Amino acid sequence: MARHLQREIENLKKRILALGAQVEQRVRDSIRALEDRNADLARQIIEKDTEIDVVEVEIEEECLKILALHQPVAIDLRFIISVLKINNDLERIGDLAVNIAERASFLAHQPEVQVHLNFSGMAQITHTMLKQSLDALVHLNAKLAHQVCLADNQVDDLHRDMYVKIQNAIRANPRQIESLIQLLSASRHLERIADHATNVAEDVIYMIAGEIVRHNPEKFRDPPKNHKPPQ
Repeated sequence: MARHLQREIENLKKRILALGAQVEQRVRDSIRALEDRNADLARQIIEKDTEIDVVEVEIEEECLKILALHQPVAIDLRFIISVLKINNDLERIGDLAVNIAERASFLAHQPEVQVHLNFSGMAQITHTMLKQSLDALVHLNAKLAHQVCLADNQVDDLHRDMYVKIQNAIRANPRQIESLIQLLSASRHLERIADHATNVAEDVIYMIAGEIVRHNPEKFRDPPKNHKPPQ
């Protein structure tokens, strides 16, 4: 029974990591479609939306089957609970990437907005957060997961700055209000992707340490060195 459980857990780990890689690529492509005003790439992302939805349902069903058949405990139970939550966050990130692609599709056919926005910087930090949260999952690295949590504040600050600049741009050039609103919407979707990447990182910390750091003001402390997860 124990060998069957470990085999199914390893298979589950491979599936969630494969989904993570797929979602990360989707985010990268949606950002590129927006920055390059590439309508064809945006359309491809939108058309593939259901692929991630299907995998998300399959992984959830696999988690529930393992819980029902094997009744895991301790670190195995924490792993499955974390995968259930990470699976949901990854599906939401996939949806947000599609939302950005939809903004990119619209903006690709509009005159370029003449306002300086640090969208590239915000996109780079967000993508790095997502990549690091998945790397933390692969390597069970609590320190890297903590770094992701710390970076979330940077994205929040950039989004607030984007809001102010776009608000001012709308006043100065109301004829481009629709394009400016679409850019603000893309910024909001990036900010939400960063939130979900933070959720993934927090779940990795829970998986490793058995500690729920969500809503915890102490969660940004450096993790103890040579920390070993409890069994």
